[in-house]
Amino acid sequence: MLDTSYRPGAPARLDLATPDTRASADFYTALFGWTHASDGPGSGDYGFFHLHGRTAAALGPLPTPDTPPGWTLHFATADADRTADLVRRAGGLVRYGPYDVLTAGRTAGCTDPTGADFALWQPHDTHGLDVVDEPGSLCWTECRSVDAERAGSFYRTVFDWQEHDVPFAGRTFTVLTPAGGGSDDAHGDLVQLGPEHTAHGTGSHWLPYFEVPSVDAALAIAENLGATVRVPVTDLPGMGRLAELLDRHGAAFAVITSEKPQG
Repeated sequence: MLDTSYRPGAPARLDLATPDTRASADFYTALFGWTHASDGPGSGDYGFFHLHGRTAAALGPLPTPDTPPGWTLHFATADADRTADLVRRAGGLVRYGPYDVLTAGRTAGCTDPTGADFALWQPHDTHGLDVVDEPGSLCWTECRSVDAERAGSFYRTVFDWQEHDVPFAGRTFTVLTPAGGGSDDAHGDLVQLGPEHTAHGTGSHWLPYFEVPSVDAALAIAENLGATVRVPVTDLPGMGRLAELLDRHGAAFAVITSEKPQG
């Protein structure tokens, strides 16, 4: 499960890039009960989403007009420059940085060798998310790859992640944990995209999951706000009830009502 210990290699931040920050702020505050606050004068429309006063995500404009809208996961590192160098040596791309974000931290934008974008976060004044694994917050991350084997090798090299293959619902999920962690520290999974996905142009990407009290209620609200259903409500015994969406600008995310352990 996710936590806010910011262990190297674990998810630390979650940023949404959008062509319309005001419209996106309205969408997600209505969907998750978040509040939104600008980062202040000169921030260029960059700001933060909060859940009961705790940072749940960040929001900013598209860095370039041709950048597609989307959520970007930032993984914690003690040394962004060293990790960026590992990204290059492992066959990935460093799209920008590393550079300092004022006094908050040091970041770099990267792409794995199969095409999935992500970012690095070396904290200074700002460690990262203040709330995870609660209703209205990030609770899981999933890398969907056109070449899961190659992606797994890349992330092991860069972050020293541990992998555990878990059979589930007739499939095998590769569960990811930070170096030295146990099964309770899992932060995501790695999934091979099938031909039914790639034939329709779906490429490698990271998908954030948000915990919600009711997937059905969240889906109804999202559709009313202009979202598109990518995968309808699905029950996965042992995991929960989930659905995948594209927000009104095309950013992909999932919502889940996790199945609670018995006893």
